[in-house]
Amino acid sequence: MSTNKSSVSQKLNEYVRILRLTRWPSREEFSKISRVAGLGILLIGAIGFLIYLVMTELPLLLSSG
Repeated sequence: MSTNKSSVSQKLNEYVRILRLTRWPSREEFSKISRVAGLGILLIGAIGFLIYLVMTELPLLLSSG
């Protein structure tokens, strides 16, 4: 049981060490990251919408042709 406690303690120490190395992003950094993430979400949404249109409209066009 003590090896389990020591491994958990060791993991927690690693996490604390990593958190100490981190820093808050600057306003410019945060802005760039937000823009890139937003553009990615919009791009994936647009691709999904195009797939939806193809899957719903294409069968109707083929069946009426």
